[in-house]
Amino acid sequence: MSDAIKIRGLTKSYNGKIVLNGLDLTVKTGTVFGLLGANGAGKSTTIECILGTKRFDSGKVFLLGQDSPKRRRNLFQKIGVQFQEGDYQPEIKVSELCEETSCLYQNPSDWKTLCRQFGIGEKMKQSVKNLSGGERQRLFIVLALIPNPELVFLDELTTGLDAKARRGVWKALAALKQQGLTIFLTSHFMDEVETLCDEICILNQGNAVFYGTVEEAKQKCGCDKFEDAYLMLSDEEADAE
Repeated sequence: MSDAIKIRGLTKSYNGKIVLNGLDLTVKTGTVFGLLGANGAGKSTTIECILGTKRFDSGKVFLLGQDSPKRRRNLFQKIGVQFQEGDYQPEIKVSELCEETSCLYQNPSDWKTLCRQFGIGEKMKQSVKNLSGGERQRLFIVLALIPNPELVFLDELTTGLDAKARRGVWKALAALKQQGLTIFLTSHFMDEVETLCDEICILNQGNAVFYGTVEEAKQKCGCDKFEDAYLMLSDEEADAE
């Protein structure tokens, strides 16, 4: 199995404070990988460095076998990114936004099919501003998948969704994984991580404190529940005390 993402010795600091400390990470093609950690652990900075939107101090980043900082334009056609919020025209409709996004790519997916697949097929004529929080979240996932990507980054993908909608999103992503899509996600929902992720990395103050499977994390901590293992490894439990 080839590697969709390979990071070696990734380091980033702000004003002398180390945010990422020599991070090594590998994501296999066709798998779901979860990057976990408390707020401020370095998750967003890691993704920004991987995508080349933020310069890192040292290290190497390869996406789909290519040097990410040097090949950003070529990689643009092969990678999808889900943003939590977007700067859109106030009255733009779901269909208009999807159509505009589709025009940016050489071989886009059928956005109408994606809208139906993610439960917003009946919302295509509505303005984005009139969508509920959960509907907007699903729209952002659709926008990330319109490029027909080989690799997609999903940030807190089911925030704001009810239980039924969350399971619908999980099912749709599992089907895309079966088709060969590589998924890199962040999440604070441990049941979501257990359901979707083949491997995980837990960050604590810029350091990778765990790398492996959910079961291996539980075994390492002697915990029956993954959430307990996560809290132990990430130090979130200590922070709450």
